[in-house]
Amino acid sequence: MKLNSLKVGAGRVGEKLPYLLLLLPLGFLLAVVVLPLGAMLQQTDATSFHMVWQDEYMRRLLGWTTLQAAGSSVLTLLLGVPVAWAITRWQFAGRNLVLRLVMLPFVMPTLVAGVGILALFGSQGLLWRGWEGTPWLLLYGNVFFNLPVMVRAVYQGLCQVPASRLYAAQTLGSSVWQRFIQVELPQLLPWLAGGMCMVFLYCFSGFGLALLLGGEHYITLEVQIYQLIAYELDMAQAGVLVLWVLASTFVSGMVYALVSRLSTQANMVQMLPPRIPVRWQKWALLLALLLLLGCCVLPLMAVAWRAVLAGSSWLVLLDVSTWQALLNTVRFTVMAMVLALLLGMTHAALAHRWTWVRSLTFLPFMVSPVCVSFGLLLCYPEWTASLTMLICTYALLAYPFITKDVLSAWDSLPLSYIQAARTLGASSWQVMLYVILPLLRPALQRGLALAAATCVGEFAATLFLSRPEWQTLTTLIYHYLSTAGRDNYDRAMVLTLLLMLLAMLFFGLLEWSKSKKEQHLC
Repeated sequence: MKLNSLKVGAGRVGEKLPYLLLLLPLGFLLAVVVLPLGAMLQQTDATSFHMVWQDEYMRRLLGWTTLQAAGSSVLTLLLGVPVAWAITRWQFAGRNLVLRLVMLPFVMPTLVAGVGILALFGSQGLLWRGWEGTPWLLLYGNVFFNLPVMVRAVYQGLCQVPASRLYAAQTLGSSVWQRFIQVELPQLLPWLAGGMCMVFLYCFSGFGLALLLGGEHYITLEVQIYQLIAYELDMAQAGVLVLWVLASTFVSGMVYALVSRLSTQANMVQMLPPRIPVRWQKWALLLALLLLLGCCVLPLMAVAWRAVLAGSSWLVLLDVSTWQALLNTVRFTVMAMVLALLLGMTHAALAHRWTWVRSLTFLPFMVSPVCVSFGLLLCYPEWTASLTMLICTYALLAYPFITKDVLSAWDSLPLSYIQAARTLGASSWQVMLYVILPLLRPALQRGLALAAATCVGEFAATLFLSRPEWQTLTTLIYHYLSTAGRDNYDRAMVLTLLLMLLAMLFFGLLEWSKSKKEQHLC
């Protein structure tokens, strides 16, 4: 009798433990996002709002930040749809490799993207030096960084178009253009809207690209916030600008959450297999691949070429500061990934059980690293420059990638698998360990790959929260770029190549370790 009561008590504790664990992401968001945002609100008042709004420079800055984000969203849409359609519908050698490599620009650190574009079109540009001091540098950087997001969104949307509909339209005499407008485009609309919202979020709240490519006249709100805090200690005006950023990204993030909910509810369909293109289609495919090359690969090639020509500047790899920065980058990434994995999986489990938690999945996407870092400094002054705060910020920016991919895959799991396991006597934990987690492994790997790349290249949070002895590769590169001299510039190029290879290594170990059966084929 006592033994049975102990078993019952242990069972109740076992049932309560998952609920306590699931509350972890909610408590984390409360401590790292909500409370710091409240601390920022206390720094502002009506006078600060009035001063900022009456300032013509601030109004122009807000307008330019919105304009470049909206323009970049439209530009990536116009470029991404035909490129993704060509890759999806036509068969060619190396197609699966292109589908994997197309995400490399997105996982590259923003500092790598910025340095690569400066190597192409900056004051010492390899191709043309006429873009210096113009808005085109930042727009090109936004396209480089976000075109893979749009291409991937369109690709996934096209894979949800039933082949039967396309065959039926073709039987009725519809042309390729008519099939796209009447059959494919209606299916693509949620994915296009989600992709544009995501691109707008990244461009509006971007920091690294705007800092390097905006120059003096085309910086964004994020850079202005950093300058107000770091150089002028003007917390009141910085708080007002932070609220502007949060309001804009909140609207875009909520729209993205809504449309992504619509786009992930699609059922498995019979997909149209890619076809071998005819002669004119081969030219169109070549044009699409050249567009990808020009928008997404050239900056990375420019970094590699500049590093090759660095000469004696390669000796920077022997410096103690370089090895310390490399060690810190790897150490912070690994520590943040452990926390991001725990937060991502528990948040996905919580969102899968309670629908209202899904909207919180995109909350970290709505707050930029600058806003988060500023809020943390105000809310927890006693934790300033602490390793705990830095790792929590890294994890906050990384774990939504895990949650998003795992939750999407979890929603599509057939209930019959779980029901069969329960019928055979499996407990909840056994179902999770032996049925659900193996099926979620490909999605988990994708999320981990994006999360790891985010941590490796994190720049804004490190600039705000780290100590001098915690210097990472990103801050060391920025130090060399900010120091005059050709040798410092070449050293920055060598370290940028090292950072690029490190990001590719983390991404490749996690993303490319999947078997061929787990690849996304369309």
